[in-house]
Amino acid sequence: MAGGAAPKADEPLPHPAKDQLPSISYCITSPPPWPEAILLGFQHYIVMLGTTVLIPTSLVPHMGGGNEEKAKVIQTLLFVAGLNTLLQSLFGTRLPAVMGGSYTFVPSTISIILAGRFSNYSGDPVEKFKRTMRAIQGSLIVASTLQIVLGFSGLWRNVTRFLSPLSVVPLISLVGFGLYEFGFPGVAKCVEIGLPQLVIIVFISQYLPHVIKRGKNIFDRFAVIFSVVIVWIYAHLLTVGGAYNDAAPKTQASCRTDRAGLIDAAPWIRVPWPFQWGAPSFDAGEAFAMMMASFVALVESTGAFFAVARYASATPMPPSVLSRGVGWQGVGILLSGLFGTVNGTSVSVENAGLLALTRVGSRRVVQISAGFMIFFSVLGKFGAVFASIPAPIVAALYCLFFAYVGAGGLSFLQFCNLNSFRVKFILGFSIFIGLSVPQYFNEYTAINGFGPVHTSGRWFNDMVNVPFSSEPFVAGCVAFFLDNTLHKKDGQVRKDRGRHWWDRFWSFKGDTRSEEFYSLPFNLNKYFPSV
Repeated sequence: MAGGAAPKADEPLPHPAKDQLPSISYCITSPPPWPEAILLGFQHYIVMLGTTVLIPTSLVPHMGGGNEEKAKVIQTLLFVAGLNTLLQSLFGTRLPAVMGGSYTFVPSTISIILAGRFSNYSGDPVEKFKRTMRAIQGSLIVASTLQIVLGFSGLWRNVTRFLSPLSVVPLISLVGFGLYEFGFPGVAKCVEIGLPQLVIIVFISQYLPHVIKRGKNIFDRFAVIFSVVIVWIYAHLLTVGGAYNDAAPKTQASCRTDRAGLIDAAPWIRVPWPFQWGAPSFDAGEAFAMMMASFVALVESTGAFFAVARYASATPMPPSVLSRGVGWQGVGILLSGLFGTVNGTSVSVENAGLLALTRVGSRRVVQISAGFMIFFSVLGKFGAVFASIPAPIVAALYCLFFAYVGAGGLSFLQFCNLNSFRVKFILGFSIFIGLSVPQYFNEYTAINGFGPVHTSGRWFNDMVNVPFSSEPFVAGCVAFFLDNTLHKKDGQVRKDRGRHWWDRFWSFKGDTRSEEFYSLPFNLNKYFPSV
């Protein structure tokens, strides 16, 4: 070819970067048909039950409560989760994010449970339970003010304006991958149930749609329902067949389908109400410790919101929308404190992963799931049936969902220059430190029974130990700091970190799609405009 060398015929081209995830069947604003939407909503309800049951099951006995108190707390947590999910999807970020219990609040809650002032009630376990619950409620009510102020004042908006695709990768990735301890270790507690569940859900969701083409959408969308029903029946047959009659108590607690004690203890109909355990009590130190847990949950939820937006095929959230969502999450923690759920609220990571598995990111589906949460929390016996699903089945689901959320974080690397050594350093160092520091804190706590910071002030210990025990918090903070201080003013660096891709989304009016996805209902944007 005259005038220069001929172009190569089969030059491989890089995959184009996409600000909206393709191949999603139903995005945030496009609901599936009603029968399908109801089934998908029920599936979200089943998935969020794991954390909802696990947290009260582990905490309530230490508070002095029995099966009856445990059943009531699970009902209350489920009821409040339904309310918070509706509020978040209607007035918060408007993303299809399920708002449920959070493990982040557990260490601070345990500190309150172990407080010496409750030992006086050891002769009356129910009174001890109520007194402890009131102290937890008081701490949650105070802690909620942090997120309410940061969110509704716009302060969190000003912080998140400094985020880039590079700095959110470690945060979102470890929101998913950082929960590895709840995956296979949970499966292994009853491997004859957990492992079949893991194998079957992978087979149904990933292989079966390519084998049976006709029912492709059915198998990948409803893989959770199919696999859970199959393994639950199998687990029940093992239980009634006497497979665990002579097993160790721990094995029986993990494997049997009749060990939860929830069905007998749950009332037929009960509507949770605020202050049902009595007037909250307040302790300044415990409130500060819970406030720090609230801040850690805020950072983790920021990453989870980005993952949900990605899997709902929405554009990146404008900072004002994210800040609005944080404010409503604070309202959710306030409701948790008022009703007495023994736990705060944050974005359910497992349900974010379910969006990826089903490829349905519809807002209506999640609102229907909130309806199921409220319905089954009031009809206690029916809800308790589903809540008695053996924990290893839930842990097997986590292996898939947490992996999807972690991979969603890695997908933001498409906007970054991976040939840049600056990008390599920030990415590698923040993820490594995000895994290594919490490993030290958690290992130290497991061996010694207390964290590396161990003073006479329990509240101060929690304020230091809790944040450094969170993988996404540590990784996100390190990445945020390095990305905003390391040669930031260099023009090439701006492109390397992917900021030029997100510029138009940093203002609500910068991209017309932001209005489509994130506008408030009932014309409320007129009175509460986003900037």
